[in-house]
Amino acid sequence: MKFLRLQAEGLPLFKEKIDMSFVASQRIMDDDKDKLYPLVSNVYLNLAEAIIGINASGKTSILKVILLALKLLGNQPINHIEAKEILGDTPKAIFNMYFYSSGEICRLETVISTVKKDNFDEKYCITGEKLWTKPAATIKTRKQLYDFEGIDPVSMRSGQEEFLPADVSIIIARNKRNDESLPVASMLSYTNWNVLPVSEEIPEAVIRFLDPTIEKLYFESKGNKSLVHLKFKEEEELVLENSRELENYLSSGTIKGIVTFTNAMKILKNGGYLLIDEIENHFNKEIVATLVRFFMNVRLNKNGAVLIYTTHYPEILDEYDRNDGIFITRNRNGITVENLASILTRNDIKKSDAYQSGFLEGTAPTYDAYMELKKNIAAGISEG
Repeated sequence: MKFLRLQAEGLPLFKEKIDMSFVASQRIMDDDKDKLYPLVSNVYLNLAEAIIGINASGKTSILKVILLALKLLGNQPINHIEAKEILGDTPKAIFNMYFYSSGEICRLETVISTVKKDNFDEKYCITGEKLWTKPAATIKTRKQLYDFEGIDPVSMRSGQEEFLPADVSIIIARNKRNDESLPVASMLSYTNWNVLPVSEEIPEAVIRFLDPTIEKLYFESKGNKSLVHLKFKEEEELVLENSRELENYLSSGTIKGIVTFTNAMKILKNGGYLLIDEIENHFNKEIVATLVRFFMNVRLNKNGAVLIYTTHYPEILDEYDRNDGIFITRNRNGITVENLASILTRNDIKKSDAYQSGFLEGTAPTYDAYMELKKNIAAGISEG
């Protein structure tokens, strides 16, 4: 399954309807094809989607909306999805999700409502749903991809579906019938918390890349415990009883790197989605660039795995030869998201310069805010 486009409305934090396409929208040159995944005809997918914006512009919120949609398509109950909080107390949120599945282009419209429980907890249920499909072979242009005019739904939620929970999408029936899954690895919980989860195996190549002084690092199950074996070159092996103890021996960057690149290897193998919030946390620029390059290399990324991440690093944008894999968030009495290709049509302009200069509007702190901060600092120094 390949996620093509997300439209969402009725979400409390957002100023307007969200509309994000993950299909390459700009002209495809021969050199571009080394970094794009071919879907059908002349339709290609971007393999690394960057979401960038200043602090408090809504980057994480956008990522949560995407995660919620992906998890819905992957049969997850809404109330079990970590990103469900983005729904807030919405009376009615409508998600339109376009995706490729088993030789067909599909559109799933899901209506989600909030249900208040006696303990005042917010629960969510699906109050309406429709699924449309059409053969992918009929698509000749990108314009045709999302056009379902005149096509009747192949499935509709009636409210009488036996054994289907109220917060699980009807897509579960199609996925089971086609034996299809949507692998998703989310690292949103690792944004400000770095602990190595217990794992059966950590690839040696990952360890060597992040810290060549480590000779061995692996887990051992012993009774109801999971021991951590850590050995640095020319030093005695350490046996730790809790993975949290690794913080005393490994840098935050190494721990996050192990989790990130281990997940990346699994997603690259299975052709799924890896979501990372603030990708630069604990990493230097080259490590971030390496991860992005892995996903943007179709010889390495043969199954069309997609990296979706937020960042404060404008320099990472210069890894992109195209503009349509970059989204900019702004928060002006509500969050909005816009594809860079819609405001910067030329690919030859250095993206980091355009972003930092304020040319794209709303991507750098305002001059007035800068001057006010400068005056406050100066006044504080004078008073001291």
